[in-house]
Amino acid sequence: MNYKKNRDELMKVVRERASIRHVSKHRNPDGTIDVEGNLKLWNALMDRFDKILLWENGAPGFNDKDPRHTQPSMIFIPSEDLNANRGTIIVAHGGGFETRTGCEGFHVAECFNRAGFAVAILSYRIKPYGRRDAIADMQRAIRILRARKDELGISDKVAVMGFSAGGMLSGNCATHFDYGKEEAEDIIEHYSSRPDAAVIAYGAISFTSFPSGFMKNPFIDSNKAEELYLAPEKNITTKTPPFFIWQTNSDDPRFAMYLAKELADYNIPFELHCFPGGIHGLALADGNNDLGEKIPHIMHWSILCTEWLEELGF
Repeated sequence: MNYKKNRDELMKVVRERASIRHVSKHRNPDGTIDVEGNLKLWNALMDRFDKILLWENGAPGFNDKDPRHTQPSMIFIPSEDLNANRGTIIVAHGGGFETRTGCEGFHVAECFNRAGFAVAILSYRIKPYGRRDAIADMQRAIRILRARKDELGISDKVAVMGFSAGGMLSGNCATHFDYGKEEAEDIIEHYSSRPDAAVIAYGAISFTSFPSGFMKNPFIDSNKAEELYLAPEKNITTKTPPFFIWQTNSDDPRFAMYLAKELADYNIPFELHCFPGGIHGLALADGNNDLGEKIPHIMHWSILCTEWLEELGF
């Protein structure tokens, strides 16, 4: 595969603003979410690249009867300096596990690739698939990058970076992982799924820590045990990797603060930014988002995050 071509194509997508779909187009005339139009756009963009299928023979339990849902995959974009041996950032879009927000994938990936990192845009399973399917997809992407690091010209350092639902997913993978399954027949499964860092951008992390008690998680229909499993701050251990967390206060800042508090309790390094302005879904906050919002102060988050990742050896 020509991954350098992927880098050139990513710059074209960003220049064309091809992944941006204004919020006014997110819903059908009857008020329902336009899942059809959203997924059609995402799939067309993915087809412009050389993709890496997460499972060459198909993901476990995948049903190929619905053309809107394609096999989980990722787009690898090498660092401009092919000899840099940099770490890789897996970028996970938002969309409530139902749709896909393109600017949180392609524009964000281009920004961090331009900063010198290798990046991988993740297309994980969404409804009708469950949260654990999405977690399995991100874990698999981490393993693949490590298994193919020599071929791809990267180090074995992998960060997960997610926005909204993708932030929830990144938090899950930073708190549920293994160090490889030596008994597995699939060689890819021999590699660790533990990320070296997690970047959480306005992810509605917890629905279990609010003073009012157990708060219903609108993203899953399950029992309390599953809610607790999917709440990252309830699954932190001394092995949890460092976190970079940012959101705006229009989202409930307790989502970020409870997570930060638990990280502090376990002495896990973290950086936390709660911005007083702005709203949910800003991506880079540079105007290249579905909201058309540009907020210079919040734009600093990507610079701060770049410095943070560099200090971690990426």
